[in-house]
Amino acid sequence: MSDENVTVTRNDEAGRYEVHVDGELTGFTEFAPDAQGRLVFPHTVIDPAFAGQGLGSVLVGRALADVARRGEVIVPLCPFVRRYLAGPTVEGLVAVPRERRGDDDAGASA
Repeated sequence: MSDENVTVTRNDEAGRYEVHVDGELTGFTEFAPDAQGRLVFPHTVIDPAFAGQGLGSVLVGRALADVARRGEVIVPLCPFVRRYLAGPTVEGLVAVPRERRGDDDAGASA
């Protein structure tokens, strides 16, 4: 599948980024603002008919690039988004919830 057939768009009304192949919705990653205005990413779905084609990585990569361009910060609760971010990340883009960091509160900053 060529890159020109794949589009990723932000759908604020639905609270998600959507990936389309040849105009067909093939998956999405959800987001919702938290009390601090950060975007919480709880869940990502790719249609099983399109599994194994790398669409999840394209979707999340483009979504996070858009979030960074907008100057927004994310809270990655979705396991797929967390795995995607396991590599180098942009400083200040990711806010990891305190209870998920695995450290104690001694000396930890929010």
